Amino acid sequence: MLNKILCCENLTKKFKNREAVSNVTFNVYEGEIFGLLGPNGAGKTTIIKMITGLSKITQGDVLICGISIKKHFEKAISNVGAIIETPTMYPFMTGKQNLKYYANLYKGITKERIDEVANLVGLKDRINDKVKTYSLGMKQRLGIAQAILHNPKILILDEPTNGLDPNGIIEIRNFLKKIARTQKISILISSHILSEMEHICDTVAIIDFGKLKQIKPIGKLVKDMTSSPKIAIKVNYPNYVGKLIMNQFKFHVEIAGQNVICDMQEKDIPKVTSFLISKKIPIFGIASVSKSLEQIFLDVVNNN
Repeated sequence: MLNKILCCENLTKKFKNREAVSNVTFNVYEGEIFGLLGPNGAGKTTIIKMITGLSKITQGDVLICGISIKKHFEKAISNVGAIIETPTMYPFMTGKQNLKYYANLYKGITKERIDEVANLVGLKDRINDKVKTYSLGMKQRLGIAQAILHNPKILILDEPTNGLDPNGIIEIRNFLKKIARTQKISILISSHILSEMEHICDTVAIIDFGKLKQIKPIGKLVKDMTSSPKIAIKVNYPNYVGKLIMNQFKFHVEIAGQNVICDMQEKDIPKVTSFLISKKIPIFGIASVSKSLEQIFLDVVNNN
């Protein structure tokens, strides 16, 4: 059974009369990539700041490797590496000089560990170049190298792909998966980008207005996308045809261009097409349309 690395228990944050985060509870296990997914302003960064001690917890507690940050902050936080907002580094120093500087903040970090981390994040060939010559993606990787120098049990990243181009996003995604798998480091990552969470996370918690709406393994979330198909029927007069189908079969119908999109199963296609043919309506195409990740997110937020 995997170890619980992070336990958030009824986390609540109040600012005067406003409750920014309300009774949020979740666990992150060893080697797991856990996503906090929600729109901007949902409370994701506030949760991360409470976990890392940058914001005082109003109610609840955070346990890191079983240690309460409220009771034993230094001991608990020694197991954490984090980047909140943008990583801090010195542009006129080389990548390696930056890592050596941060290594001095901890005990027992060897030259070999610095080299290992540089190689791990894919900067081996550029580690002796000045940081001012790095791309945004390389700076992000160097920031993560700084965050994992001391072998933390969990890495916490707040919107790590913000501002990156597609290649940079793929690079960050791939090496986060690599370090979770090879180093057994748990990763807590926040984002408002649904597609990114689908590609990187093992488990996703959906946050909205400071409340935890749902926690699901990403595999279950993707299954939900494919298990709720709609059927698109391309016709000449979609509004008219949509009304015919709705009146005859009581299916929910939407119109998109020339397509009538029906909430029905594939087994319903023969009877619907036969009905339309009997009405002398030409059919130009039939296709299955899976529910999008965005639609599932909206369904979760709006139904809770």
